[in-house]
Amino acid sequence: MKKAILEKLREKSGSFVSGEELSKSAGVTRSAIWKHIKQLKEEGYDIESISRRGYQLKGEPDTLDAKALEIEMKTEKFVKKIMHFDSIDSTNTQAKILATQGEVEGTIVIAEEQTEGRGRLSRQWLSPKGTGIWMSMILRPEIEPWEAAKITQVAAAAVAIAIRESTGCQAGIKWPNDIIINGKKVCGILTEMSGELNSVNFVVLGIGMNVNVNKEDFSLGLQNIAASIKEFATKTVSRKEIVVKILSTFEELYEDFVKTKNIAKSIDICRRYSVTLGRQVRIIQRGSTILGEAMDINDEGELIIRNSKGEIQKVVSGEVSVRGITDYI
Repeated sequence: MKKAILEKLREKSGSFVSGEELSKSAGVTRSAIWKHIKQLKEEGYDIESISRRGYQLKGEPDTLDAKALEIEMKTEKFVKKIMHFDSIDSTNTQAKILATQGEVEGTIVIAEEQTEGRGRLSRQWLSPKGTGIWMSMILRPEIEPWEAAKITQVAAAAVAIAIRESTGCQAGIKWPNDIIINGKKVCGILTEMSGELNSVNFVVLGIGMNVNVNKEDFSLGLQNIAASIKEFATKTVSRKEIVVKILSTFEELYEDFVKTKNIAKSIDICRRYSVTLGRQVRIIQRGSTILGEAMDINDEGELIIRNSKGEIQKVVSGEVSVRGITDYI
């Protein structure tokens, strides 16, 4: 009901909407409209009420609640359900539980705060309340298990595009799963799969993004390598705008991948915005260290390097440090 009221107020943005019009539109009494308006105000929506004129939406909180996102969503095919939590241990953990219980592809788990946020290799991810995008998607692609890693590249491309178009920041991609601005990490992507030998049960794609996190919230050890988008943006950063853009862009790239079984479009974006290619890299892979120059990302999403012996080598996964930019190891 609140979603229908909010949708009508947005539709008449800049004008007053009478209680009678809202009640007819929503199919409830004017008394019920008043109660829902009161609840929206308590949630942070700036709604002006004037007798005989009605209600006018003057401002919205930067929350990621389902009703606000569903109104904005242009991804009619992909996003099936949005589950919003005020606080949660980990969106990836919750998404995996839901996926195991049979939740459909396109279910989005999003939270204002994570108490046990994590990145790759179970590293802790700082997730203070109301300052970032802590979001996971349930995916059920009909692909071979070894292809699941490609989804990380699809997500990286979508996130980089979303940040660039929503904030104006020059977001770059550090292969395979980090988003960088001015040499500092602002976002990490965590892809986890459940599958059998020859089939994928589900994939959970997690995105953790520092949007409006204060610099002092990062530990001293992180302040040199991590940052928040607001440090580099030239305008107010809307988490909601970024989320909507991520999901709409991801839908386009993901559908192309599922249909064609290749990620050429995503790889083109990853190459274009790469902060890895052309740089000296250090890769830790299964306990061994590889030094070399990052030459290319092939159409399978693998990093192509020329190692210290001058040999061309494909890297499928591993911890990557780009010399001169940062060191996450």
